[in-house]
Amino acid sequence: MYIIDEIKGFLENNYPKPLAKFRLRQIEEAFFNFDYSNFSQISVLPLDIRNLLDENFAWLSLLEVRMFASKNADTYKVLLKTDDKQLIESVLMQNKRGQWTICVSSQIGCAMGCTFCATGKMGLIRNLKVHEIYDQYRFWQLWLNQKAKDSKDASIRISNIVFMGMGEPLANYDNVKLAINKLLEYTDLGPTKITVSSVGVLTNLNRLLTDKDWPAVRIAISLHSPEAVARKKIVPTSIPGFHEKLIAWSQDYAKAFRSRSHHVTYEYTLISQVNDSPENAHELAGFIAKTAISKVNLIPLNPVAGTGFAAPDLARIKKFKDILRSYNIDVTQRKTMGDDINAACGQLAVSN
Repeated sequence: MYIIDEIKGFLENNYPKPLAKFRLRQIEEAFFNFDYSNFSQISVLPLDIRNLLDENFAWLSLLEVRMFASKNADTYKVLLKTDDKQLIESVLMQNKRGQWTICVSSQIGCAMGCTFCATGKMGLIRNLKVHEIYDQYRFWQLWLNQKAKDSKDASIRISNIVFMGMGEPLANYDNVKLAINKLLEYTDLGPTKITVSSVGVLTNLNRLLTDKDWPAVRIAISLHSPEAVARKKIVPTSIPGFHEKLIAWSQDYAKAFRSRSHHVTYEYTLISQVNDSPENAHELAGFIAKTAISKVNLIPLNPVAGTGFAAPDLARIKKFKDILRSYNIDVTQRKTMGDDINAACGQLAVSN
C-alpha cells in the first residue's frame, strides 16, 4: 500500500478527518524536505503526532544493504531492501556539469525477458509501490546531502531521473505515474528532466495519450531492431505488427505532445554480429523515417554473464552511427558508466 495511505488511515483513526487531512499534507511535504531525517524533526507537527509516527512508521521504506562505487567515483549503485525483504538496485551517476542523474527501478525483476539483460533473467517478482519508487530519489538525495557535508562538495543536486533500472515501467503504469507526479509536485524537477523507458507496452503507450493525469515526461522506447523476426530474438515479448503499431503511436504522440522537448528516443543496444551491421543501420534509418519527432540513442552492449553476447568494436559502432547520420537522423551514443560495478544499462540484477 502507498505509505501515505497507511499514514492517512493511522491519522484518521486518531484525529478528526479535517485535521488528519491537514497533517497528512504537512507530512508529505516533509518527506521531500532534506533537512529532515525522521518524523520527530517535522516541527510544524504537534509532538504527540511526531512521537506516534516515529513509533509506527519508518522514514524511508528502503533499507541500504550495500553501496558500490565505480573506480572513477562518478557512478554509485545501491542494493536496497524493501519492507518484505525483497532486493532492488538503484543507480546514481554524475554528469559533466557536476549534477546527478538517478536510474530508478520500477519492479523487482522483469517479465520482458530481453535476452541481453540481467534483470530479465530474474523474471518478475512484483511491482514496486509508489513510495518504493520515489523513495529511491529520497534515498539518493539524503545520501548526497551527507556526502556533501562530509566532503564539503556542493554538487548535491539530482537534476534528472531515468526509469531505466530494474523492471518495465509501463507494466507498473499506475504506480509509476503517481510516483512521478509526487516528484514533480514536491521537487524542483520539471517533466522534461524525467524519462520513462519502455520496451514498448503498446496498450499503456496508447493509454498515456489520453490520460489527463499522465505527466508530460519524456519517453524512450527500447527498440533494438527495426525488423520483427530479429527483434523477437532480442525481445521475446515483442508482439506481431509491433513496428507498424509503434509508428502509428509515434504520430499520435506527436499530436498529443506538441513540443520539441518531447521527442521519442529509440534506444538501440548494439550487439556484435546480431544487430550491428551496415544493413541493420540502413533498416533502422528506414524505420525512423516513418516515425515522428524521433532520435536514436545507441547503447554499446554492456556484458552480462551467460548471454553469449558481446559489444561491437569501436570501428563498427562508428560505421553504424555514420550511416544513421547520413540520413540526417539525430543520433547520440550513451556513455558507459558504472560497468565495473555492474551498474550500466542491462546489468542490474540483485546481488549482495
